[in-house]
Amino acid sequence: MKRIMQSACGGTRIPTILSSACLLIWASAAQATPWPRFRGPNGQGISPDKNIPVKWTEKDYNWKIELPGTGHSSPVVWNDRLFITCADRKTGRGLLLALAVSDGRVLWQEQFQVAKYRMNSLNEYAVATPALGADRLYALWPGAQQTLLIARDHAGNEIWTRTFDGYHCQHGAGTSPIVVDDIVVFTREHEGDDDAFKSLWTAVDTKTGQTRWELPRDKSPKTSYSTPCVLPAAQGGPQLIFTSKAHGLTGVDPAAGRVIWEIASAFPNRVVSSPVIADGLLVGTCGDGGTGKRLIAVRPGSATEPAAAKEAYRIDNSTAPYVPTSVAADGLLFTFHDRGDVSCLRSATGEALWREKPAGRYYGSPVWVDFRLYCITVDGNVVVIKAAPKYELLAVNPLGEKSHATPAVADGRMYLRTYSHLISIGPGRGPENAPRP
Repeated sequence: MKRIMQSACGGTRIPTILSSACLLIWASAAQATPWPRFRGPNGQGISPDKNIPVKWTEKDYNWKIELPGTGHSSPVVWNDRLFITCADRKTGRGLLLALAVSDGRVLWQEQFQVAKYRMNSLNEYAVATPALGADRLYALWPGAQQTLLIARDHAGNEIWTRTFDGYHCQHGAGTSPIVVDDIVVFTREHEGDDDAFKSLWTAVDTKTGQTRWELPRDKSPKTSYSTPCVLPAAQGGPQLIFTSKAHGLTGVDPAAGRVIWEIASAFPNRVVSSPVIADGLLVGTCGDGGTGKRLIAVRPGSATEPAAAKEAYRIDNSTAPYVPTSVAADGLLFTFHDRGDVSCLRSATGEALWREKPAGRYYGSPVWVDFRLYCITVDGNVVVIKAAPKYELLAVNPLGEKSHATPAVADGRMYLRTYSHLISIGPGRGPENAPRP
């Protein structure tokens, strides 16, 4: 590894589905609204910010920078710093960058050598979105021979580095780490019959990097790429929620790494999207061949009532997205589809309200900001749709380059990642935009 340091030259109504964990994050950061992991607080794709523009041109950018590599990972933000990964597919060189949110200046960067390996042509070495705590950064560099999990402070100083087995799967890796209290959680699932490689869900200590627990998992002919989230404490405490073809929907005790409940038959196909919390239900999807096959909603069990885990409804048709993760807010579930359709459902029942095809295909996931949905098409157009039971397309904003990434939103700005560029839009958090008490 090579490390390069550079010196650093009105009140918002939040959708009811947001977990208490998200609210605590925002409250602890005062006026700041960090975007600490893939799809923001708890992975639900929802921001309390306002003043993100609906329509814009390149003249409206705060800044646009060219990244020293390509990738599909999303930016993460904490206070005045943004972190992002990119890589060179020809050399296997990976880069972790820290940028100033004010102007996109590189504050520091660290280089990693990721051994080249075969992957799907749509995948990238820089595919895992980093995860943030208040003073630390965690990044996953998956590979075929080995996987690195690193911890750095926000100034770029090394805290620890761990090496794990590589990923053995048809399309390469695709999951991201998350921070839950004092552990970093990530998945390594494998395909094939080689007993030397064990599928595991793993938690390591944020301070030391030592393994806290490993949960052995079955192999599957189709590796899953889902990133977990946290179901807030109910009866018996919070749960880590995982989705996978091998084990369906699973609730896990984050302290012990013990399965609390599981609906193993939930997904007949590959799982790429991540779990969504909606009206007391957990929603997941699966698919194959570039299209979704099933959307399922499950009422979770608990430590005191694990048998309460029951299927609420399922939809076995192309209403289910494959790659993009959905957004649930105010009793509505919005699904963006690989082939370009966007749907709105009643999240409690699955009732379809509308389905339209505004512009292009999607591999990135949508985010919800101030009753609007933002999602980047594969061709690099940011589609903006009103988050309502009646369809209304508000804008289609071209970025000029293809993208598989998901937007990030923090402190009144949105960050948009294309293959090789990063863009900042929005006025930022000035006194006139600060949240009112």
